[in-house]
Amino acid sequence: MANDLYAFIEDHFATLTDPHRRKLVYPLTNILTSALCPVISGGDDFVSIAEWGRQKRACLVRFLQLINGIPSHDPFNAIFRDIKPAEFERCLLSGVTSLHEVTAGQVVAIDGKTLRQNYDKANAKSAIHRVSACATANHVSRGQVVVDAKSNEITAIPKLLEILDVSGCLVTIDAMGEQTEIAEKIVAGGADYVLAVKGNQPTLFVSHMDDDFARVKASRHESDDKGHGRTEHRSYYVCDVPDDLTDRVRWKGLKQIGVAISETMRGSKSCDEVRDSILSKKMSAKQFGAAMRGHWGIENSLHWQLDVTFGEDACRVRLGLADANLSVVRRAALGLLKNETSEKIGVKNKRLAAACNTRYMEKVLTGS
Repeated sequence: MANDLYAFIEDHFATLTDPHRRKLVYPLTNILTSALCPVISGGDDFVSIAEWGRQKRACLVRFLQLINGIPSHDPFNAIFRDIKPAEFERCLLSGVTSLHEVTAGQVVAIDGKTLRQNYDKANAKSAIHRVSACATANHVSRGQVVVDAKSNEITAIPKLLEILDVSGCLVTIDAMGEQTEIAEKIVAGGADYVLAVKGNQPTLFVSHMDDDFARVKASRHESDDKGHGRTEHRSYYVCDVPDDLTDRVRWKGLKQIGVAISETMRGSKSCDEVRDSILSKKMSAKQFGAAMRGHWGIENSLHWQLDVTFGEDACRVRLGLADANLSVVRRAALGLLKNETSEKIGVKNKRLAAACNTRYMEKVLTGS
């Protein structure tokens, strides 16, 4: 298995440009793989990544040719500072996603997140903000782009869609994606969309909600959830696009509208929330609800895992492009860990198991 894994790694990193080719001491493949393994196992910065390699050399030599030994934290910092995040992610995720088949109808959530503690006041570098796409079924990252400091998420989403293969998928985006250009790009990519809407559109939804959608042929689904000291009741409605929908022709492929209503009780306090969406694919209210819950799972569960389990929000790595590239590694590691299902334990304890057990580490890396 070790030889197969080495060939697998070499194959997927073969096209990655090495910015330090003329000063080659450690092969680029060694640097990158020597980073992924410790991040899977609990390493959160380059010092801990290097220390993991020093302590687990016997693990790395099973599938890497350590020509000049184990790198210290400086080579890691130098490489991650200079490689292009988009190119690095394309190579790394091609390996991760090749282990997990993309199925027709898979829900891919696009969402934004800020790495709050990696701002650099001394060098006037703001905290990195990225827009990423993630498969909701297995939390495998499909790609991400960094939002330019002078730009916003709306301009970043089309760039992300250009590098994604979402053919056959259902793309969900929160209200930041309420742009006709984004809908066009999704449909042009062979996918369907569920886009949250705000602004003038909700007045139409409310007019139908007042009579419980009696004036239109609507599908309805309800669900209840309890946990963490709260109870939540959700109602989902979908119906064909009403004739009175303003500017309906502006939205490429628009077929239905959907409404998700959540009523949350926490102790004696209640909170109601209504989210309106437009859909390019005809589906039942139950299917719409599953897509919405999958998207919320990325907003809540995935971001929580990255911040709490991987310490992403507290990470102060910030030189050059190192913060963006280390973010790519974290997401790849989290996707691999969540998809290893032989051990019925949480991600935190899977990281511990990978740190202690070389065979389990190989199982996480290869998906088998």
